[in-house]
Amino acid sequence: MSSIRRQSIISSIVIYIGFGIGLLNIYLFTKQGLFLDPQFGLYNAFIAIATVMMAFANLAMPSYIYKFYPYYNDHLPVKKNDQATIALITGTIGFVLVLVVGIVFKEFVVKKYGTNAPEIVAYYNWIFPLGFGLMIYTILEAYTWQLHKSVFTSFLKEVLWRLFTTVLIVLFATGVIDNFDLFIKLFSLSYPFIAAVLLVYLVATNKIHFTFKLSKVTRRLSKSILRLCSFVYTGSLIFTISFVFDSLVISSVLDDALTKLAVYSVAQNISSMIQVPQRGIIAASIAHLSKAWKDKNKQLIQRIYQRSSINQLIFACGLFSLIILSFTDAVTTFQLKGTYLDAYYVVILLGLAKVVDMGTGVNAQVIATSTFWRFEMISGVLLLAIMMPLSYFMTKEFDIIGAGLANLISITIYNAIRIIFLWKKFRFFPFTIQSLYTVLLAGACYGICHFAFISIHGLAGMFLRSIVFILLYAAGGIYIKLSPDIQPVILTIKRRLGIKKD
Repeated sequence: MSSIRRQSIISSIVIYIGFGIGLLNIYLFTKQGLFLDPQFGLYNAFIAIATVMMAFANLAMPSYIYKFYPYYNDHLPVKKNDQATIALITGTIGFVLVLVVGIVFKEFVVKKYGTNAPEIVAYYNWIFPLGFGLMIYTILEAYTWQLHKSVFTSFLKEVLWRLFTTVLIVLFATGVIDNFDLFIKLFSLSYPFIAAVLLVYLVATNKIHFTFKLSKVTRRLSKSILRLCSFVYTGSLIFTISFVFDSLVISSVLDDALTKLAVYSVAQNISSMIQVPQRGIIAASIAHLSKAWKDKNKQLIQRIYQRSSINQLIFACGLFSLIILSFTDAVTTFQLKGTYLDAYYVVILLGLAKVVDMGTGVNAQVIATSTFWRFEMISGVLLLAIMMPLSYFMTKEFDIIGAGLANLISITIYNAIRIIFLWKKFRFFPFTIQSLYTVLLAGACYGICHFAFISIHGLAGMFLRSIVFILLYAAGGIYIKLSPDIQPVILTIKRRLGIKKD
């Protein structure tokens, strides 16, 4: 657990640095006089559509790596390990199919988005390089996680990728990039850029080798690999689409679609801050889960599952409260466009969805690395079956607030199904009494800070509410001993500061 804890903490710090850069980017996108709302909406639509392309093209190669890497690693020398070669070639073939389908159905896209979001149609071809780069990076990232190098991949995707965008924004603001047309075309190279950096790193450090001869492991496990990929592909595809489906619906059914997508995307980006620790924990734990299933160590799996739940819930409740406490003041104080105040209730709904998703622990990873990985597809189908009609009708009826509410309902049902499944099959359960204490503590600290400083606004109000909440929440969490990982972290910090010696 100490290895997972250390990598999770370092990855979370790296990801938060990336989110700090991301917040700067959002500020520059949304401040008066630089970008138009539809331009920011187009930027977010690019990311959403590229994510869908990646999901279709990867053909379950990340899951193939998660599940079978321990077998390749245990039975093959590094230079004869053909897993990375198979994954990248398969993903490339998948993307060629996506490209062909994209060309064939271009007229459908024109018809669907031409009225409400014509900018998507105008730059349609430039989404493909973005999607290809994301697909290659996702496969390489899965492979790198198995090498226990999750911190580096977190840096690339969360920091370097956002810095790439920051540089483009600065060049646009200073006139070096003299029009948005060039800006969005250069942005389409952002994911290919970080994919190339990761590939160069793996090759230069001899962490990856390419061989075009099928290994004995591939031949022996070929039927199992095909079964896993065929089942998991549908599930992971559906799951990925579910996370961007609300953006796609907003783009296609609402009037002034890209402006509303810009507002919704602000809420998405702000609420995504809540999920930062989850990314670090997933990246750090998935290799351990794969090996634990291989070794039939269910006790370790339950411990990882439960620890991931309480640790993520502590972070999620704290960050959600901090965001809600200061959102309105942040919009007005930093002189963002007034339209972004409309994102407040969407932030609440999407934020609650993140709290639910994080609080249920690494259930997706536990299932995906187990022998019951077929349930990945089943639960994914259920998620999309709920989310698609719910998002469509609630968005048409209640605008972007409806999209946020549909997201919260769908994610809650989805995670409830997974909890029930893991309990019935393995008697794994994520919650303890500390889970309830965490929610109650966060609610109490929020209420105290909200009412104590309700008449103080601007930077002073934001600072006072935030610092008092952090002090109360941290002190309460330590006193109640919400997580067994709190004390080891405190001891480590003391040792690093020279306060306590070994």
